Amino acid sequence: MTRQRTAVTRALAEADGFQSAQALHEAVRRGGDSVGLTTVYRHLQALADAGEVDVLRTTDGEAVYRRCDVDAHHHHLVCRSCGATVELPAPEVETWATRVAKQHGFTDVSHTVEVFGTCRSCAS
Repeated sequence: MTRQRTAVTRALAEADGFQSAQALHEAVRRGGDSVGLTTVYRHLQALADAGEVDVLRTTDGEAVYRRCDVDAHHHHLVCRSCGATVELPAPEVETWATRVAKQHGFTDVSHTVEVFGTCRSCAS
């Protein structure tokens, strides 16, 4: 593992909730590491490809990243206001995705489900 990847991994571990590449880049720099933004993007993509981080698209299309506590496949319930995130096992979604794929002749199917709303704290 390179120094840069270690710095990005550390920033993810210390982050609260999903973070943009720019926010993680700033955290890495504040931590004293000299890493370019392109390098941060490259390492985030490698971590995502390896299944070590989750990536989701915000409502404005920005990719945000987070190291999840759950290693198994799961989904997220995300607060639009504060970014609070709940990891959700969703066997119903898995059943539905498998059924729909089979009905349409698809195999080797993957999916991502993110549910956005307003958490109890932000709603009050």
